[in-house]
Amino acid sequence: MKVVLFCGGFGMRMGSFFQNKTDFLENSPKPMIMIGNRPILWHIMKYYAHFGHRDFILCLGYKADIIKEYFKTNNDHFADWNIQLVDTGLNTKIGQRLFSVKDLLRNDDVFMVNYTDGLTDVNLKTYLEYFMKHDKIASLLSVKAPLGFHHVISNKNGIVERIKDGLGNFDLRINGGFFIFKNEFFNYIKDGEELVDEPFERLIRQGQLISYMYDGFWKNIDNYKDKIEIDEMYEKNNSPWILWED
Repeated sequence: MKVVLFCGGFGMRMGSFFQNKTDFLENSPKPMIMIGNRPILWHIMKYYAHFGHRDFILCLGYKADIIKEYFKTNNDHFADWNIQLVDTGLNTKIGQRLFSVKDLLRNDDVFMVNYTDGLTDVNLKTYLEYFMKHDKIASLLSVKAPLGFHHVISNKNGIVERIKDGLGNFDLRINGGFFIFKNEFFNYIKDGEELVDEPFERLIRQGQLISYMYDGFWKNIDNYKDKIEIDEMYEKNNSPWILWED
């Protein structure tokens, strides 16, 4: 089954962070952020390959040359993978990036789609079975909101009555990516649209979008703090997403 990965974002929320000049170049694209001695992009692709999905379409954009060079010079890391690198533009919306590779998916009844900034240990085989069983057009991974803020309850005069520790204790869920789409998804998206906004609203109105609720490990690398946390986990050999070493 083909896997489409969005690799064109600027990753601006990472700022100008870099570990050192040998393993992360300043202003590199977000998919090339290093975890150990490999970029997060490799970790995500390795996750899919672990479950037997080695046919990848990479939608490139910002600093596409860096990603192309990585695959050119590190072929031994993915010798048995089929990888298509497609330049989908610099300021292109995510939905448009997917729309741009529509022809490469014309013979695929079902395919998977993902961002390149999140890691999980969800059993992809079980998730796919869930998707096939429900026979809907699209699915997303629904994960608990990783919020560490305090929930403040005030009266109408602004007097604080209670403070609860951690919004993460509430049943708040977010879109965790790791999408699965039937090819009919392209009937719900128009040229130039975002991925989640308009297309998902159309799917929701027709009852064609489902979620796979998962409470196991899921981590998005969205900022400096997230990167430090993942680095610490990796250095302590506590890397739940590395299923291929189990």
